[in-house]
Amino acid sequence: MELIACSIGLASAIIDNVPLVAATMGMYDKSVFPMDSELWQLIAYCAGTGGSILVIGSAAGVAFMGMEKADFFWYLRKVSGFAFVGYAAGIAAYLTVHNFHILSSTTIAQIPFLSGW
Repeated sequence: MELIACSIGLASAIIDNVPLVAATMGMYDKSVFPMDSELWQLIAYCAGTGGSILVIGSAAGVAFMGMEKADFFWYLRKVSGFAFVGYAAGIAAYLTVHNFHILSSTTIAQIPFLSGW
């Protein structure tokens, strides 16, 4: 499941994320994967963030190209690597939190170094 969500994010760098997520919604049975399940959270993250890997993958990127007269290859050389690292780090953090159940039954007040908040 995680591989499919990550692939959707990478495809979102080229194709708009709305049709990708809409197509994904038809792939999974809602009784097995309800809309608030971890799979849909990961798909939402991947599709939304993956669009920033290439400047053409998001409306904000296309607007940036127009406003700043940025070129596709400039973005590819200067920004895409950082965007991909952020994308991958976000996926790693998400999977770490959900696979190891970090903070799942803990409130902020129960975390020792945050108990003063």
